[in-house]
Amino acid sequence: MSAFLRSHRRRAGLSLDALAERTGLTKSYISKIERGLSTPSIAVALRIAHVLDADVSQLFSENPDRSALLAIGRSSERAEPAPSGPANYQPLATQIVGKAMQPFVVTPSTEPGAGHVDHHGDEFVFVHKGAVEVSIPGNVITLNEGDTLYFDADTPHQLRSISAQRAEVLIVVHDRDAADVPAAPRSRA
Repeated sequence: MSAFLRSHRRRAGLSLDALAERTGLTKSYISKIERGLSTPSIAVALRIAHVLDADVSQLFSENPDRSALLAIGRSSERAEPAPSGPANYQPLATQIVGKAMQPFVVTPSTEPGAGHVDHHGDEFVFVHKGAVEVSIPGNVITLNEGDTLYFDADTPHQLRSISAQRAEVLIVVHDRDAADVPAAPRSRA
């Protein structure tokens, strides 16, 4: 995401300070993302995309394609996450621009995060491997391999791996704000 964020920010004519102010993030954090030293959460990626008036997939892909009808992702093409450390977010279908659903393979951290996050839209979680704990104010939900959760993502939430081996989850975010913007026409040729 690093090089793509920098190019979109510059194309929008925004300095690091201006993007930080509009997103509510720190200049230091945005700089770390641009230099590849930090990976943003889904909520942060969505917030940055909205400010830059870009599809979130444009921030992750070298070649987003407005006419693409499908995107195939091979497991062999995804980077293997570290066995410990911060959460790892791997966006899927980044080649397609203008989609209302944003899919990610997430390897949550085993440590509780700095706080709950929220963002517009709906969120669907499917636990592919291991077990996770989803914390929503006043409620802690344990999800095991094969379990799912669907919720309004405006609800503050936090996710962490609680299994012996780090969990892997599929998260699909339906971004209501993006869904209100008409998608570019797709070629059927």
